[in-house]
Amino acid sequence: MNTQDLGHDGPIGIKLRNNHRTVMSGATNSQLSDAAQHTTMRIGQVADRVGVNTKTIRYYESIELLPEPMRNAAGYRMYTAADAERLSFIRTAQRLGLTLDEIREVLVVREQEQTPCGYVLGLLQRHASELDQRITEMQQLRDELTDLVIGAGDYAGAESAVYCGVIQHRAGAINRSG
Repeated sequence: MNTQDLGHDGPIGIKLRNNHRTVMSGATNSQLSDAAQHTTMRIGQVADRVGVNTKTIRYYESIELLPEPMRNAAGYRMYTAADAERLSFIRTAQRLGLTLDEIREVLVVREQEQTPCGYVLGLLQRHASELDQRITEMQQLRDELTDLVIGAGDYAGAESAVYCGVIQHRAGAINRSG
């Protein structure tokens, strides 16, 4: 990861580097506490709070959906309430069907201090439309499977079948019509 300096300091004791936060030497625990908005958690604590695996958090850091956290003097990752909120947003967006790339785009818009809701609504509408299409396809598949089950007695024990007469009969019908 690139750690070129962005040219500005963040909160007391924290130097911002291309989506990374690192503890500056000489920062006191009090300054670190203030910088962390009085709420810091280790990786297991934030994972439990948000309901994700610690490996998921590390993965999000590696693909830069989540900035690298501050580290305490012992080298442990220390997360803030803002980090937990971002993780919760990512998790919810994924549950709603957004891809990690789409989530990254939303986060970029937000980091530019713009409200990404219009963009998000467009994504959600597109995903809803795709779901409608998949539901239609699944209903058609269900109907096809039901027809196969109903007619299975006609060709289930076919001696000429190499695998299963039910499926091979259907494959033959598809080949003949296609």
